[in-house]
Amino acid sequence: MKIQPLVAEFLGTFFLCFAGIAAILSAATGSGAGIVGIALAHGLALSIAVNAFGGISGAHFNPDVSLGFLVTRRLPLLSVGPYIVAQLLGATVAAAICRGVFPVEAVAQAQLGIPLPAAWATPAVVLVFEFVMTYLLMTAIFGTAVDPRGQAVKIGGFGIGLTVAFDILAGGAVTGASMNPARSFGPALVLGNWHAHLFYWLAPIAGACCAALVYEHVLLKE
Repeated sequence: MKIQPLVAEFLGTFFLCFAGIAAILSAATGSGAGIVGIALAHGLALSIAVNAFGGISGAHFNPDVSLGFLVTRRLPLLSVGPYIVAQLLGATVAAAICRGVFPVEAVAQAQLGIPLPAAWATPAVVLVFEFVMTYLLMTAIFGTAVDPRGQAVKIGGFGIGLTVAFDILAGGAVTGASMNPARSFGPALVLGNWHAHLFYWLAPIAGACCAALVYEHVLLKE
């Protein structure tokens, strides 16, 4: 396959992860950004990346989205692996840069921005919340960027970014609001913290694929 879509997926995932991780670490140094600033950083970065690279790669920036497009036959099977590798690399490079820039104390306090469950959140809570948040994200992607009726409104990148922002506001204190295995993988690899990591693959993938199938076969159906 061509290299341009893979570079776009790398850069778009870097946009999202660099902005998100840096915002979390900035909050740990006393910037005062808080959960609202962290949500806006993720949402704005994703909005810009979608608009910048959507015409090149489809602007997935998330293994869940690539798999959701696979199950609805909107992404060829041979493209899925390279897309996911590019996304994981983008997230890892973003995490590595943030770890090298921010103080060791801030990195340790925020665990490099790894989405992690709250102390009181059981595995079931993590699975349910990540499923629901990713379901909403994938629905927003289909509704604004895939459905011709949504494309006519011309808010694709903005709508997708806002969905990530409100998901973080709603679930950030519960699960860290990953909705994206790449977003979890990059800082986990760099820091070596794999706590509950499998949940952040299983639930988002299930949520994204379910949302994609429902939209494709129910909401898009004439």
